[in-house]
Amino acid sequence: MGQTQGATDKEVTLQNIQELYRKFASECPSGNLHLHEFKRIFGINSTSTEEESAYMENVFRSFDTNKDGNIDFMEYVAAVHLVLRGKLEDKLKWSFKVYDKDGNGCLDRQEVRHIVKVSIIYKIKQHNDPAITENIDDICDKIFHLVDKNKDSQISLEEFIEGAEKDPWVMDQLKLDIGPYFFIPVERHMFELA
Repeated sequence: MGQTQGATDKEVTLQNIQELYRKFASECPSGNLHLHEFKRIFGINSTSTEEESAYMENVFRSFDTNKDGNIDFMEYVAAVHLVLRGKLEDKLKWSFKVYDKDGNGCLDRQEVRHIVKVSIIYKIKQHNDPAITENIDDICDKIFHLVDKNKDSQISLEEFIEGAEKDPWVMDQLKLDIGPYFFIPVERHMFELA
């Protein structure tokens, strides 16, 4: 009986993927999602801040695993799986990759400052409350104090993961603020299942 249920689950998943592909192909006849389309889907436009645009470009690049400048269907499915079903450690590794703008394997104060600034902008927009004020430098100082164990003024991947897993406040500050709601615009726009 358990095997039958498992087969049904796989069948439904396959049907869902086929439907996703049909809609992806319909919306992206070239078979690729381009950066400008990705930004539009997620509400990045001429009124968006430079930080928001740069942030979304980093997210796009993290999904573009073959680095061809487009997100194909397989890359999109992998991204959705990571965000919706991935393990915490995998999500933290992905967050780190997005934040490590220069790709050197460490986060410096400028990269952490960018994380905090984008997070504050997001909170203001999410709560529609421009009165939300948090001191970016104070938050960065606290993150480095709690996470930078060897005090080299850089946060390694290991320090990033360990700090986020040990301290809920650090987790709140460092975890890429992307969850199922992040994909709702995409699903409504082109991937909504019947």
